[in-house]
Amino acid sequence: MMDGNGALRSRRQGGGTPVLWDWGANAEYGVLRDVLLGPAESFSWMEANAQYSSIVRDTQRKGAGFDKQQAMRQYREMVEAYEDAGVTVHTLDVNNDTPYQVYTRDSSFMTPYGAVVCQLANPRRRGEYAEVLRFYLNNGIPVYDMVSAGNFEGGDFNMIEPGAVLVGYTGLRCEEVAARQVGGWFEDEGWEVKYAPIDGFYVHIDLMVCMLAEKLAAVCLETTEPDVVDWLKARKIEILPVSFRDTMALGCNVMCLGGERVISPAHSKDLNDKLRALGFTVYDPEMTMFTQAGGGIHCMAQPLRRDPV
Repeated sequence: MMDGNGALRSRRQGGGTPVLWDWGANAEYGVLRDVLLGPAESFSWMEANAQYSSIVRDTQRKGAGFDKQQAMRQYREMVEAYEDAGVTVHTLDVNNDTPYQVYTRDSSFMTPYGAVVCQLANPRRRGEYAEVLRFYLNNGIPVYDMVSAGNFEGGDFNMIEPGAVLVGYTGLRCEEVAARQVGGWFEDEGWEVKYAPIDGFYVHIDLMVCMLAEKLAAVCLETTEPDVVDWLKARKIEILPVSFRDTMALGCNVMCLGGERVISPAHSKDLNDKLRALGFTVYDPEMTMFTQAGGGIHCMAQPLRRDPV
């Protein structure tokens, strides 16, 4: 077991990296104990992000405007949902030079072995790595490794269950060479890696596939490639379909809290109704100021510690 010494690369070459005992997660659905969020105080819409997000382009086309007070209210509602669910919330320091740091899933992601620090595609966002590195080092959380082969963002690393990960890439926000670098690390650790090339229009794989509980996933069947759907079904994972319209409004981009509890945006009414019918507790904050800027609830949350499953 690792002792949380904050090393910049805890990964063992060729595999065999010890699992952390005090931080980390081995799936997207273990009970969430600690989460890392970005600061809302520095958040604003960044026009330069349009070339990297079809959602931002659609927001600009419709002439929607940013309301800072509304964004802060929505953010507080989301934080209150985590707190009500018993999750300890950690927040990155405010940095006005990185207004999209609020989307903490982009700049790093958590594994059973420590955090992976990513390489972001947008030059205006690349500095986000600095705040997450400071956070991990200051809190004694080991860094498993740092992506170096090309662009890769955390929304394309999707732990479906222990030992199986879905790794997406579009060629822009995430490049195949970097996806295969990350995937190779986990193949060395003995994981099954399913690579999922997707069109850049869909940004990240977690736009269209999100785990809700053990053997249960929200999936947009209209946008997810058949081989990915078949792979999920082969693992006996039940699929709750999410429509294309809801998916493109980040309605499939939800956060599993474990114990049949999720945080899902209020506008994802169909999915939220289906989950409640299954007995789930659904926290449904309004999140429009964030989803219209290109990121949803899953994009905004970096799990730091989940109960192992």
